[in-house]
Amino acid sequence: SQSVKDRPQLRKVLLIVGIFGTCLFYGDGVITPAISVLSAVEGLEVISPGLSKYVVPLTLVILFCLFAVQKHGTSGIGKLFGPITVVWFITIALLGVYHIATEPMILWAISPHHAIRFMWNDPGTTFIILGAVVLCVTGGEALYADMGHFGKQPIRIAWFSVVMPALTLNYFGQGALLLNNPDAVKNPFYNMAPDWMLLPLVILATAATVIASQALISGAFSVTKQVIQLGFLPRLQVLHTSVRDTGQIYIPFVNWGLFVAIVLAVALFKSSSNLAAAYGIAVCTDMLITTVLTFFVIRYSWKLPLALCIGATGFFFLVDLAFWASNMFKLFDGGWFPLAMGGVILLVMLTWRKGRQMLMSSLKSTGIPLDAFLESLFLHPPHRVEGTSVFMVANTGSVPNALLHNLLHNKVLHQRVIFLNVEIL
Repeated sequence: SQSVKDRPQLRKVLLIVGIFGTCLFYGDGVITPAISVLSAVEGLEVISPGLSKYVVPLTLVILFCLFAVQKHGTSGIGKLFGPITVVWFITIALLGVYHIATEPMILWAISPHHAIRFMWNDPGTTFIILGAVVLCVTGGEALYADMGHFGKQPIRIAWFSVVMPALTLNYFGQGALLLNNPDAVKNPFYNMAPDWMLLPLVILATAATVIASQALISGAFSVTKQVIQLGFLPRLQVLHTSVRDTGQIYIPFVNWGLFVAIVLAVALFKSSSNLAAAYGIAVCTDMLITTVLTFFVIRYSWKLPLALCIGATGFFFLVDLAFWASNMFKLFDGGWFPLAMGGVILLVMLTWRKGRQMLMSSLKSTGIPLDAFLESLFLHPPHRVEGTSVFMVANTGSVPNALLHNLLHNKVLHQRVIFLNVEIL
């Protein structure tokens, strides 16, 4: 089969599609911390409606503190986050078990035939509520973004042994609560807890959502580094925060750029329910793009049979497409926000890429060929000094401008001169 490398037009389209997915991930990285922390702090309204005026200011203070500690790296933060996360999942699992015990009938919901019957009887309603159901699975994309930070094994172990069981028990518990008390639908999560537990639960939920936000921030650092290497962004300052893991990085510009965008999102939408309208479109579009790109990877890079590639990615494509189409109903209620943000970032990236290509073309046309330069050196040898010099060169076969300037001003050349060309594959 013909590889993607042999089809430059297809390769170009796939690259643009992938870069747009990256741009949407930034929109996700803005909305996830905003909606997560807002929804946790909104528990104050359950304790006392008079506390509602403090929700937005407190959310912004918490988020500022989160972004301020990013420069210390995820390994240091992780020592604190790990135990808090375990306590959080145990707590929500126990809350779920307590309510399941009061209404064990809810466990029948584990059978998919209820969902299938509902879809068969009410296909229109099913399609619309997919936009809300997707909020239960968003965050899955952050797992993949964070594999660069933590590796596959820790994420697999954490998900299957702790996270998924705890979430399932809690969702069943919320269902049991609503069977007993339909009025709890206003805030089923916090209504699961007894009054004495509300304040500690708000504090714990806030800590947990801060940690959930960390996943998106870490992911934004990872994808930014990759985009820089592909030549779609300027060479931003990248600080390595771990002596062992090359994936653990901190990019100051991205960190504070995300924070400013999050402040705008919180100020614009003001509540988690309003942000929920903006949430989903970016995630589902990203998932759709990932599925499409996966087909080309497993077909042209892994060389798997065509039928298997279509079957594997086709199934997920249909699932992603259903979620995506349902979320498009939210477009004018806030879904435009991450799409607009992604579009602006894509424009910046494509402009930078085009500008770099024009610059490289100009340098190549005006550059001095290496062969001619060597001939002139032999005819008029400069003074040689001890040591080795290394010059970065973008165009192989041309003399780096830095070397020419060094020769012009210092009138010397090192004994050994190395031209270094870095190509990101």
